[in-house]
Amino acid sequence: MTQDRDRKSLLAINLGLGINILLAIVKTVFGVLGHSPALLAEGINSTSDVAYYIAASILVRLANQPADKEHPYGHRQMESIASVVIGSFIIVTGVAVFWDAVDKIWDMADGSATSGGAQPIALWIALATVVIKIFLTWFVRKLGRETRNPVVDALAYDHRNDLFSASAASIGIFLGQRGLPWVDPLAGALVAILILRTGIFVLRESSAELMGVLPHRDLAERIAILLKDIQGVKQLEELQAHRFGPRIVVNLTIGIDGALSVSDGHLIACCVEETIFHKIPQVGRVHVHYHPAEKHCENMTIDEIMEEPKKRAFPNQPEYYD
Repeated sequence: MTQDRDRKSLLAINLGLGINILLAIVKTVFGVLGHSPALLAEGINSTSDVAYYIAASILVRLANQPADKEHPYGHRQMESIASVVIGSFIIVTGVAVFWDAVDKIWDMADGSATSGGAQPIALWIALATVVIKIFLTWFVRKLGRETRNPVVDALAYDHRNDLFSASAASIGIFLGQRGLPWVDPLAGALVAILILRTGIFVLRESSAELMGVLPHRDLAERIAILLKDIQGVKQLEELQAHRFGPRIVVNLTIGIDGALSVSDGHLIACCVEETIFHKIPQVGRVHVHYHPAEKHCENMTIDEIMEEPKKRAFPNQPEYYD
């Protein structure tokens, strides 16, 4: 299963890399020769895509390495790091393209530059890009659902972004050819805004995974429901979870009857581990700590259970909870 996931992830990267190399060359060349700032902006975007596709390919291959002494949970966090790299590249590209488009609009406004509209070939290339990106958005998003790889998800968003930007470029080129040349660089600026928006989204999502923004309330509620059916578990007192690539490591504290032996407590803890591990597919490892049940924990809500680890981590900072 892991090998199939890695194969599909690399397929998404290599397919995007190959197509973007071709698009970068074609759109940049004909953006210049066809006198189309919007198509040139698209070419710059595709060139940037090539750079971070190469980076993503390297980091995903590093993520495939098995666990070792220094990384007992494996190297899957490299996938989230690759997503951060992709998001950063997208943002830098968006800023560069926006600046270039605004500069061209300013030149047209003060009369230092003129444009008679783009050549017909520029429109056909932009439309072909729309068709290609429709397919890539659908296909890579499908691979993202199958692999649950943040890198593949980020690439799917980037293809969707390219689809929108190529559509905007096509409209700008079309109107520019019909006597509205200022629409072409304006479309380039809109392309840049779309690029920037996608970059911020990808960076936010991948950073959240690296920071371990878990457990989600749905996961906490699901675990709490599972524990209610396990004999010997009286309370769920703490719950933490951290993502490592496609898997989640769960750490929890349960309350049991204080009169039970250590061996009995161990059996209950093992039952908890097995239940969570088998009932929640994305969980890769479960660590259970148990101690005598306490009265003040009897009626804890899910929100209180999720907040408990924070209280232990910041015991001298009551303002943390305000």
